[in-house]
Amino acid sequence: MLLGRIRATSRTLRFRLAAWNAAVVILTALVTLFGLRQGVHYTLVHELDQLLLEDIREIGFSIGELHYPTADDDLEKDLERKARGHAQHGWFVQLLDPDGKELWASFSAPPARPLMPQVPDGTPVSVDSVRLVQRRVSRDKSSPIIVRVGATLSMLQQDMSHIDRLAANAAIAALLIAPACGYWLAGRATRPLADIINTTDRLRPEQLNERLPLRGTGDELDHLSRTFNGLLDRIAIYLQQKRDFLANAAHELRTPLAAIRSSVEVALNSDRTRDEYEELLANIIEEGASLELLVNQLLLLAETEADRLKTRGQPVRMDEVIQKAVAMFHGAAEVRDLELYCEPLPAVTVEGNRDHFRQVLNNLLDNAIKFTPPQGRITVSLAAEAESREAVLRVADTGIGIPEADMAHLFDRFYRADKSRRRDIEQRGTGLGLSICQAVATAHGGRIHVESELGRGTTFVVCLPLAPNASS
Repeated sequence: MLLGRIRATSRTLRFRLAAWNAAVVILTALVTLFGLRQGVHYTLVHELDQLLLEDIREIGFSIGELHYPTADDDLEKDLERKARGHAQHGWFVQLLDPDGKELWASFSAPPARPLMPQVPDGTPVSVDSVRLVQRRVSRDKSSPIIVRVGATLSMLQQDMSHIDRLAANAAIAALLIAPACGYWLAGRATRPLADIINTTDRLRPEQLNERLPLRGTGDELDHLSRTFNGLLDRIAIYLQQKRDFLANAAHELRTPLAAIRSSVEVALNSDRTRDEYEELLANIIEEGASLELLVNQLLLLAETEADRLKTRGQPVRMDEVIQKAVAMFHGAAEVRDLELYCEPLPAVTVEGNRDHFRQVLNNLLDNAIKFTPPQGRITVSLAAEAESREAVLRVADTGIGIPEADMAHLFDRFYRADKSRRRDIEQRGTGLGLSICQAVATAHGGRIHVESELGRGTTFVVCLPLAPNASS
């Protein structure tokens, strides 16, 4: 159990951030401490070297002036006195002949070492635990004397030991403090992520009102919260549309089903004449056709929503589709005392599903006939735009127009404009026609828009890409 919790904690973002932070801090501290230690060591050695060089230059001048060793022994006494004064530093001096034989040495001098011809005069070197420098001093009419001045490194080593202990304590403190501080800082940094997780855990499809709080810092986590809130808004709108769609679909399905049921119940209540039975059956067939139309429209919308609408990609002559649709609606237009006029159509080819294009045109013509008063005019035109490589279909009527308030919702599913636009019960529809037009146009890479002026008429414009080999 404990091992499992440790493994789970080690996988968290907070733990990883803390681990990386601790590793970087500790590594930086170690490198810094090592650099400081080496810098201090270099500084101490350099200062010692400067002191030894000053001493050896001073002794060299004295030897030249006193003509050592022919003069009195004042120089030896001075050097001995200085050596005793710096005994705690292990300072010493040795005077050697050119063969390396010791002529004189202070009391603290170590045993004479061989000469070091490979080391230039005046260059400090470390030999065992001693730092020394030697110099050849020339004399008039006499052989030169080798002066060797040095000091033990024990004091320097003691200082470095103190520094090493301090550095070790600092490193241990970094090892202990860095992970704890890193874990605390990582917790503060990842707290908004915990809020996001807790909020998403509380979300339910039936309740999407809660949103992530924004801290106002403008950082990446705030941006993530805004993006997530936007996603929740879109999901909430989508689910609300789904609920409205299901409610409207159920209502629309219930109407023809109720009509069919009532017709059957009426037929079963008492004996009817043949003509009455035929009339009831005709009503059932009509309602069944309405039901079939609604189901087919719902299936088509479901296919477009799931990106499964089969556009086929076959060349379609739009002028031929328009001619057939206009011919089919001529009778309905005459019954309503409307003029259905088709302008001369150029030969325009697009790619897609012929049946879907025909359904778009049928829906637009059906709407135009429904909402155009008697003696009105409906005009259908087609053009090929060379610049945009589009086929542009227009269905214009001189009907009652569309109120401005309805324009924004015109292509919504099951949306119907003001009831005053529907003059009688026979003009009731499913409210899916324009939604299907938009879905088909979009699925074929096109678009649809409407231009309307209240009381003067409406024009629907459908733009579809021309076939690749079509001439514009």
